[in-house]
Amino acid sequence: MNKIKCIIVDDEPLAISLLEHYVERIPFLELVFSTENPILALEYLQKNDSDLIFLDIQMPELTGINFMKIVGANQKYILTTAYSEYALEGYEHNIVDYLLKPISFDRFQKSVVKVQERFSFLREEDTHFFVKSSGQRYRISFDDILYIESIKDYVNIRTENDEFIVLDTLKSMENQLPERFVRIHKSFIVNLDKVKSIGVKKVILPEYEIPIGESYRAGLLDRLK
Repeated sequence: MNKIKCIIVDDEPLAISLLEHYVERIPFLELVFSTENPILALEYLQKNDSDLIFLDIQMPELTGINFMKIVGANQKYILTTAYSEYALEGYEHNIVDYLLKPISFDRFQKSVVKVQERFSFLREEDTHFFVKSSGQRYRISFDDILYIESIKDYVNIRTENDEFIVLDTLKSMENQLPERFVRIHKSFIVNLDKVKSIGVKKVILPEYEIPIGESYRAGLLDRLK
């Protein structure tokens, strides 16, 4: 899979510097943003993709717990804090791991390997995933998905019999889908198992025609080989 895009949110500059250094040492991680201000992190996430957040719990502008309540389950979290009493409350938000400061590199490495294993499991073993749409959680089988379309801050997951509008990004979707799914356009991911034919500028699915973006054509042809 592609590198796991991560951001760091911590009100301690020294803690940020340490985590940045650790991230640089892990080949499957890519740091895309770091900040001492959780409000700036929220603004970043409104316009950009991320897979993993290293998140301090005790911050003056916004606590890590409240931050997770706002961002939701589309992100994976590794919580970082000097206060062990927050660990239990943090796990209620389905985080990947909890790192108690001061954080050693060995402990950090074990934590991010857990994240990598979760992404690998989703892509290679799972037959379904869960999404939140219209205030409810739905179980969607990968086999049922025809395509996924980006619509501003949302994605439309089109299955054979239904569609689900979800607050998420195509990049996040890519990291949750098996290898049979491929991005063929800046706004579309298709299930290759559902493709009936491929033309010069479009992919034909049952009842749908999806455009092929020029910059994605080579990647699509390579996958078909």
